[in-house]
Amino acid sequence: MTPILVCTDGSRYAPSVYQHARWAAERLGAPVEVVHIIERRTTPDARDLSGSIGFDANAELLEELTRLDEAQARVARLRGEAILNDAREKLDWPGVTLTQRHGSLVEALAQAEAGASLVVIGKRGEHADFSKGHLGSNLERVIRSATIPVLVAAREFRPLGRCLIAFDGGPSALKAVEHAARQPLLRGLECHLVAVGSPGGELARSLEIAATALRGAGGEVTADLLPGDADEVIAAEVAGRGIDLLVMGAYGHSRVRRFILGSTTTHLIRTCQVPVLIFR
Repeated sequence: MTPILVCTDGSRYAPSVYQHARWAAERLGAPVEVVHIIERRTTPDARDLSGSIGFDANAELLEELTRLDEAQARVARLRGEAILNDAREKLDWPGVTLTQRHGSLVEALAQAEAGASLVVIGKRGEHADFSKGHLGSNLERVIRSATIPVLVAAREFRPLGRCLIAFDGGPSALKAVEHAARQPLLRGLECHLVAVGSPGGELARSLEIAATALRGAGGEVTADLLPGDADEVIAAEVAGRGIDLLVMGAYGHSRVRRFILGSTTTHLIRTCQVPVLIFR
């Protein structure tokens, strides 16, 4: 069974990330790999700091900077080990493996996701500005680069019983529907398909085909084609229907296409207080 990749930095979102990962692991019967990244640090050049204070001072400063860099690297490693051990304890799931890497999260995922089924990451990390509602700096890069579904955990975990699939007829939305119909992750959840557009036409036909496929898989499904602005309509449907999980494609044919580039995806991840499952 391919593992679920769990990205953690020990931030306040971490406990929720672990609970969402545990939920997915139970439904998929999958092992879990927890990944913590130690980002590369650059040591300041002694020449930039010593100016014209002389060679001896320059050499002494370089030695001090080297010792400082070594100490920071050791602290980062020990902190990472503590974060990983905490993740294993909180997940309490057989088959958890812990991985610590140096570099960037995107590089680490590129190496690991070929043998994985799902990535789980928090909406915000330790450096995000919570007061302004900013998303984590790594989140957009992960969604852009991931070739497997990405589950973006909300601040708090709650049991997931109802999902809404934001449907625009594009390839990534169709992939989300296919996954819901064939894979156990969303099986048994009450499913609402929502498209934003005008009645009739290709989108309406695609919506009905998608709903039929989900019903054929045994799902409880409603399908609605609604007028208005995609950002506002989908957010209102999530809130009004008591949705527990938003499912969407990262790119598509309509305005939903602008997702991570600053429009619908970013808006919905930021404003909807539910986890988001994203397909590319």
